[in-house]
Amino acid sequence: MVVAKIGTSSITDDHGEIVREAIEKLCADVAEVRRRGHQVVVVTSGAIGAGLPALGLGGEARPRDPVTLQAVSAVGQSRLMRVYDDALAGHDLVAGQVLIAPLDFVDRRQYLHARGTLERLLELGVVPVVNENDALADDEIRFGDNDRIAALVAHLVGAETLVLLTDTAGVLTADPRLDEDASLIEEIVEVDHELEALAGGAGSARGSGGMSTKVAAAKIASWSGVRTVIAAAAREHVLVDAVAGVAGVGTVVHPRSARLGSRKLWIAFAVGSRGTISVDEGARRALLRGGTSLLAAGVTGATGDFDADDAVELAGPDGVVFAKGLSRLDGDGVRQSAGRRSADLPDGVPAWVVHRDDLVVLEG
Repeated sequence: MVVAKIGTSSITDDHGEIVREAIEKLCADVAEVRRRGHQVVVVTSGAIGAGLPALGLGGEARPRDPVTLQAVSAVGQSRLMRVYDDALAGHDLVAGQVLIAPLDFVDRRQYLHARGTLERLLELGVVPVVNENDALADDEIRFGDNDRIAALVAHLVGAETLVLLTDTAGVLTADPRLDEDASLIEEIVEVDHELEALAGGAGSARGSGGMSTKVAAAKIASWSGVRTVIAAAAREHVLVDAVAGVAGVGTVVHPRSARLGSRKLWIAFAVGSRGTISVDEGARRALLRGGTSLLAAGVTGATGDFDADDAVELAGPDGVVFAKGLSRLDGDGVRQSAGRRSADLPDGVPAWVVHRDDLVVLEG
């Protein structure tokens, strides 16, 4: 099973117009990968890019207000799918549009429904073409980049390989716009803080993410046990070579040996953090060893206006975030309980601030 994601900047021109040849090239690769015995899910950006010129906005600066972007996406989505339909039909393949929202990964019933839909499409020989439901998603509960969606979809369908196609050769040792000696990093064993810093910020004006979102997606996939290849969409037969493991095709991020289950993967990567809980060194060491919950006695403070069951980051005395979880108390409750032994807590206040079942250690 292969999940292939392509970004807006790789399938649109400088005016936002869809470049049919780019999508046709991808679909030709999809057909070849399928011929070699692999099922393929495509995750595509480009709905907003396709909608802008249709509304006469292609020559202007990209709108920023969410309502306009949602309207533009509604117009562009059908135009984008029309190109995929035609390109895949040229290889006797059928495309099936699937619009994903964060709720599909948060709610267990929705998660199973989304997985069942994708699996049935694949059983029927369809190539699912996935995009975020930008036309209806509230800006507060949307993903905002399809790289993360692609990584979560890879986990959802049990993919072996995730290919993130972009407009650079892969992860480089430096920004090539600033350093002419920047070279390709061909293999990454672990996505650490240094690599995340190297990836930098946002990419082109037409897309919503740069290399940083691709490295973040590769980290999600790695924690899911999925091999990731970050490579240039313009490279000839890039998807075929990435799946085949051809050397030098791009940057390969290896999967971790220890995999997260779907719930903890969601906690770690799919839901945004609403605050930070600080803990003392003893609590940090205990949590890093695993198998324990965070008790109020180990809490030293909390920042952020979060509610019970919201996702929060956990930071040690040095301020470095080392874990993430769902808080059983709201922000005020955490601050009021900080440092208190379980026996000293008022009736009805839970003994743990973050239960071990809702906790993911992000280090190591």
